[in-house]
Amino acid sequence: MTFLMPNYSPAPVRFVSGSGVQLTDSEGRQYLDFLAGIAVVALGHANPAVQAAIAEQAATLLHVSNLFESGLNEEVAEILDTLIGDGSPAGGKVFFANSGAEANECAIKLARRFGGRGRHTVVSAYGSFHGRTLATLHATGQPAKHEAFAPLPEGFRHVAFGDEDALDAALDPAIVSGLLLEVIEGENGVVPAPPGYLARARELCSERGILLMLDEIQTGLGRTGRWFAFQREGVVPDVVTMAKALGNGVPVGACWARADVAEVFRPGDHGSTFGGQPLAMSAARATLRTMIEMDAPAVTTKMGEYLATSIAALDGVVSVRGEGLLRAAVLEDGLDAAAVTSEALRRGLIINAPVAGVLRFAPPYVITEHDVDQATAILKTVLDDALLERAGKGL
Repeated sequence: MTFLMPNYSPAPVRFVSGSGVQLTDSEGRQYLDFLAGIAVVALGHANPAVQAAIAEQAATLLHVSNLFESGLNEEVAEILDTLIGDGSPAGGKVFFANSGAEANECAIKLARRFGGRGRHTVVSAYGSFHGRTLATLHATGQPAKHEAFAPLPEGFRHVAFGDEDALDAALDPAIVSGLLLEVIEGENGVVPAPPGYLARARELCSERGILLMLDEIQTGLGRTGRWFAFQREGVVPDVVTMAKALGNGVPVGACWARADVAEVFRPGDHGSTFGGQPLAMSAARATLRTMIEMDAPAVTTKMGEYLATSIAALDGVVSVRGEGLLRAAVLEDGLDAAAVTSEALRRGLIINAPVAGVLRFAPPYVITEHDVDQATAILKTVLDDALLERAGKGL
């Protein structure tokens, strides 16, 4: 008997505590967490700086509503604006929410306000994932997820990810106000945008007065070896959404926009009871300060290369893609990625299979080479057994 709605499959493990890269279950078994709550716990479980900030804030001031100021949100917004500018002020403004879906909801409403009535369509890519509210679900380029909730809000169209010609054809300035893209499609199996694709998107949006909105919810804040994945491509977006790693586990999301774009909002256009409240902002400030102090992009670049090289050397792995500490291992035909992740969990390693035939790795930035060696050793035993089983079936 459970009192929870059946939104999720039954959990195979109940975790009760964590420290750094390790989680401990209710039976006292320990696991290497190479998923970090799906790219959330970037600084590791029970990070001391975040822990101290939350405790201090909880004893000081938890909530005042957005009718009043606490000062923390201004400070965090300024840090984010500087990171968007890769060390220099980017000249934007920030709206705080509670999740990535809410950050994208803000971006979609911003695009509609920017475009005006009749010019409200947002274009996104097939294979993308932008959230599960009705609007962000329709922006998500996975039609199989749409059917159960039809009819969805109008004003969305999808194009093949990486197809510049399809993008050109879809961006009709008479009806389109925004283009919402991931730099790397995380839920589609960690698929990076092809070289030149974002630059072409920027060119088309600039020509036609359309907002280029980049979803960096999974890729942002140091995960891919840059503060934001778009920085590797040298493009300048109009809107950037983020969440996941921003609070190191405390729910918080943010939508950044160029100042002139942000100014289309007026008081009352959009809001959130808990968005930007002191506890979340205290966690975000501690998280960002720690990331800056450790030079997170440099760390994820170095450890990401070590992780990718280690995974690529395993039998059963065809290729490794992704950047920094967001990686995917593409498995040989006949290997069941979901079965591999289940067996890896049984042996003490947490990863997942976002799509068939692909394993995803998004570990905390605090991993060491020893952690990677341990994880790789576990995965090797799982893959070797899976290869033997496949051979026994004559596949």
